[in-house]
Amino acid sequence: MVDNPLWLAIGFLGQACFSLRFLVQWIASERRRESVVPIYFWYFSVGGGVMLLAYAIHRLDPVFIVGQAAGLLVYGRNLYLIWHRRTLPPAD
Repeated sequence: MVDNPLWLAIGFLGQACFSLRFLVQWIASERRRESVVPIYFWYFSVGGGVMLLAYAIHRLDPVFIVGQAAGLLVYGRNLYLIWHRRTLPPAD
């Protein structure tokens, strides 16, 4: 099945962003010499997830759609918790 080149590009770009999140996490962990999940991990997750969700919707693939949509909820929640923690005043 041959797809529209634009949609293939969106799908591959989404997959690349989604995959880069692991590289970002690995590099951050190596620098700190401990396992960490940097905020950019979540940004790459959202960016890749949105592109992959768009591609899944284009393909009308319900399994892919549900998987990506559920993941986006988790990524968004993690970013919300990070932002919320950063905006709280310091505890006395």
